[in-house]
Amino acid sequence: MSNEILLRQDAGGIATLTLNAPASFNALSNAMLAALQSEIARLHTDTSIRVVILRGAGKAFCAGHDLREMQAARAAPDQGRAAFTALFAHCAKVMQALQALPQPTIAQVHGIATAAGCQLAASCDLITAAPGTRFGVNGINIGLFCSTPMVALARKIPPAVAFEMLATGAFIDATRAYEIGLINRLTTPETLEAETQALAETLAAKLPEALHMGKAAFRDTQTLDTAEAYARASATMVENILLPDTDEGITAFLEKRKPNWA
Repeated sequence: MSNEILLRQDAGGIATLTLNAPASFNALSNAMLAALQSEIARLHTDTSIRVVILRGAGKAFCAGHDLREMQAARAAPDQGRAAFTALFAHCAKVMQALQALPQPTIAQVHGIATAAGCQLAASCDLITAAPGTRFGVNGINIGLFCSTPMVALARKIPPAVAFEMLATGAFIDATRAYEIGLINRLTTPETLEAETQALAETLAAKLPEALHMGKAAFRDTQTLDTAEAYARASATMVENILLPDTDEGITAFLEKRKPNWA
């Protein structure tokens, strides 16, 4: 395995990012956050990539922030507050950049996704996992309420369920995560990678511009009232249907053939 902290592999219009710090269970250290920020920025303008998969090397997806690094920052005289403010702001920026990618994103989760690691998974559009995988926002167990992971998690699952996880620090397994809508595909450990790849290939076969427009509208309408949401969605539909490739898609459907997209 490469010594790089974040690996990228492209194939068939799918970019796979692998968190590559297995000794720390792929903790979100400053170095890992910087690597993610850089790669997400590259992906944002990479028109050859249609789908992004995010996964972890080793025994876990991601164990959250690097607590040893955080304790070292606390020990620095008169620098703790500034260091923590910068850390959480940096993490929030990375999560929002991930959500703002035009391409659909899939978190392929195994082992554990805890605290900011759960936040990272929840910041992706879709999640795949196998039974035995555990999700948690367990900072409260060490006296630290997971306030920033809360933002992504509470937008993914029912608020009362999210608060119970945050307040108790209890983990849920993948089966429960599937039941509450946190994950989209529940599969076996042996087929997790194949199932994730199949989902990515399904998305990669769609018209990219339509998916990009739709993803942005989906994100934007979540915080709007009904009338505003319909206005935003209607504007997207107009722009989408006027695309030449959408015209070709409709014509192909009517003519009972596959679309010949540019």
